[in-house]
Amino acid sequence: MGMVGGGPGSFIGAVHRIAANLDGQIELVCGCFSSSAGKSLETGRELYLPENRIYPTYQEMILQEALLPSDERMDFVSVVTPNHVHFEPVYSALEHGFHVVLDKPMTFTLDEAWRLKEKVEQTGLLFALTHTYTGYPMVKEARRRVLRGDFGKIRRIYVEYPQGWLSDDVSEADNKQAGWRVDPNRSGIAGCMGDIGTHAFNLAEYVTGLKTVELCAELNTFVSGRRLDDDGAAMLRYEGGARGLLAASQIAVGEENSLFIRVYGERGGLEWRQEEPNTLLVKWGDRPNEIVRTSNGYLSTFARHNARTPGGHPEGYIEAFANIYRNFALALQCRLEGVEAKAEYLDFPSVDDGLRGMQFISTVVSSSVGGGRWLPMIER
Repeated sequence: MGMVGGGPGSFIGAVHRIAANLDGQIELVCGCFSSSAGKSLETGRELYLPENRIYPTYQEMILQEALLPSDERMDFVSVVTPNHVHFEPVYSALEHGFHVVLDKPMTFTLDEAWRLKEKVEQTGLLFALTHTYTGYPMVKEARRRVLRGDFGKIRRIYVEYPQGWLSDDVSEADNKQAGWRVDPNRSGIAGCMGDIGTHAFNLAEYVTGLKTVELCAELNTFVSGRRLDDDGAAMLRYEGGARGLLAASQIAVGEENSLFIRVYGERGGLEWRQEEPNTLLVKWGDRPNEIVRTSNGYLSTFARHNARTPGGHPEGYIEAFANIYRNFALALQCRLEGVEAKAEYLDFPSVDDGLRGMQFISTVVSSSVGGGRWLPMIER
């Protein structure tokens, strides 16, 4: 693996490296960790990389790595930069034959997302997007139970993601991570909805297998002077007639990372909370509810494949993140060996999920600006 981004002060870059390293399937061999050559060198040295594989620019990294023999160069690149520096390094990596893992949301604009989708399809290279929460074993179990029809036709979906960390004004000096997220020049057209609303949107579509066809949204900015939304909600209409409610907020004082989904069908329903990730609650109208726990033999192969420890031993955010990397690595290994990958290996967010997220952002913003109008999912 090579890495673009993740230098001094980065939060998510370190998480990516820990997750990628967790199963011993991936080795970090090179990187451009900052737009500052000095900071990139500093980070590379801290990670014990040879100095000739620590690059001052991502352009040089991709070009130089492509010149190395196939058994020496990076197999894929992980891009962990702020949103406005997603498209160019990813597009260049694909052009030079490198597979890609990318942090979400996929791009800065919807047009860039379409261009990346077209490039991935043109090259046939592997692409993964780190929508972390789809990596939890019990989220995968929830999806399998919905798709096999346990609950009948899905009628109602509730998904919410409240946080409180941006309830006060913050400056770049106070909090680097907050600084770029509230800056439209680096974050894009949405703040809270782009950062965590996309996670809620992706989780609902992943668990149910249903696509949103239209929505009606309201975005709010509660902190004075802030240029992007810090709170919002949307009503969603799904294919097949299901209806959804989505709420996301970063000014919900006292909340940490309270992602929560409930799904109801004709015969039953389920709920899952990110802060209690090893438990899936299954609900019935004609018999007692079930408490389903991870790392048990009665679970689907998808859930068991993504659990590492015996039941009762907590697995959390890092492990879910690592499941995306491990599945990507296993799929890539199959590709390199010329064998077909198992379905469990290919169960990670794709470029199509990234495009859906950018369509969601564009449609939510357009709906809110238009006074909360119902709009079909914007295509381009």
